[in-house]
Amino acid sequence: MTSQPTLQQSGSGPANPDGHGSGLQAGLKNRHLTMIAIGGVIGAGLFVGSSSGIATAGPGILLSYALVGTLVVLVMRMLGEMSAANPTSGSFSAHADRALGGWAGFSIGWLYWFFWVVVLAVESTAGAKILSDWIPAVPQWGWALIVMLVLTATNLVSVGSYGEFEFWFAGIKVVAIAAFIVVGLLAVFGVLPGVHADQASFSNLTGHGGFLPHGPGSILTGVLLVVFSFMGSEIATLAAGESEDPQSAVTKATNSIIWRIAVFYLGSILVVVSLIPWNDKAITDKGSYVAALDSLGIAHAGQIMNFIVLTSVLSCLNSGLYTASRMAFSLGQRGDAPKVFARTTGRGVPRTAILVSVAFGFVAVFFNYKFPDTVFLFLVNSSGAVALFVWLVICFSQLRMRRIIQREAPEKLVVRMWLYPYLTWAAALLIVFVLGYMLTDTEHDGRETVLLSLLVAAVVLVIAVVKQKLAGGHGHRAAADETAGTEQIPAG
Repeated sequence: MTSQPTLQQSGSGPANPDGHGSGLQAGLKNRHLTMIAIGGVIGAGLFVGSSSGIATAGPGILLSYALVGTLVVLVMRMLGEMSAANPTSGSFSAHADRALGGWAGFSIGWLYWFFWVVVLAVESTAGAKILSDWIPAVPQWGWALIVMLVLTATNLVSVGSYGEFEFWFAGIKVVAIAAFIVVGLLAVFGVLPGVHADQASFSNLTGHGGFLPHGPGSILTGVLLVVFSFMGSEIATLAAGESEDPQSAVTKATNSIIWRIAVFYLGSILVVVSLIPWNDKAITDKGSYVAALDSLGIAHAGQIMNFIVLTSVLSCLNSGLYTASRMAFSLGQRGDAPKVFARTTGRGVPRTAILVSVAFGFVAVFFNYKFPDTVFLFLVNSSGAVALFVWLVICFSQLRMRRIIQREAPEKLVVRMWLYPYLTWAAALLIVFVLGYMLTDTEHDGRETVLLSLLVAAVVLVIAVVKQKLAGGHGHRAAADETAGTEQIPAG
């Protein structure tokens, strides 16, 4: 017998020995997974947060996006390798549990859940602000409530209804960015019919103080401003667990991540900084994409972008609630959360996990309205660095999981991390460097974000270690692993 963790098939199977439901079901179609994978990498932060990055780094923000994009590609490759070999609704949390130990799976799973329930409050408030501007008769808190209730109901119906909503939300985002890039490039090349854009030119990349007007250091500052807009690319690996062919879904999502980041992030930001000078005040006053559309004389550019941002917000809310509930479900399966979290309805929906997640989201919304500068600010900052923690845990999990897979089921290595283990270590070191650099950043609250996030992570880690010691190490997982790890999700 080996003392190393073993590779198990962790389809969601019959997770409820007390007879409540039949576990998660394969209710996501291929088109759902494709659009979730494409749209998951496009967060509302791309539209809203890019203006501050451009103002800080100038055209050099492209290098910031390229650096973070490369890091995400590497991390997704590692996650894809583990998830293709062992698809599970817990994704990286379940992989960390097996590769590093129960303390790791517990800690990163709860931190990830915490991140997304705070996101629910942030995004619902952002969406409510847009809607209240359109229909002021309904107060902003009322719109936040309506949005949360509608998407909660959607997630409670079935995983297929989540997939259908996300298909259309993500589809609108994808079409909008694709159209923006095409129209923008036509303007830059001077062939856009009916539009004479005086400022549009690739010379904007170097003509206003150079490509790096604030020096090379601004690239790293830009990294701090854009890194969190990439959170969500891993959602496809969680959702794949509820598809008819999880391994194929994970493989496709992993292989397409390069062109998705290249097109939607680098492509659209390149168009923005080519259409107008990076130091144009309109970028910070109106937002980068609205300013770019305005420069082309497109009527109602602000309202068009508000609609796209609203769609992105709803998409983020929809996926955030789904992701938080599935992580809670997985934690319940593994005994790291109350068992009731792992119960599902006859439609394969983890109702309790959804309701608990949205309840915390509602509480966070309340804090946002009553205590925006104290309690809510603490929640936002204390969850801000979780993305980097997740990526770091994925790196260390993959370093060990590769050896486990090679030893026990080498035929499952259908996705392989490039230049293992060198690129894995390089990615881990880059993440540590970014965290360290954030500690020097006082202008954009980087230090406060890292310190508060580390504080919350330390508390969760202490709980995990104490819980594991009280339970006698891994012994408490045997029954859960035997139940949850031996059967695939039933098809259909």
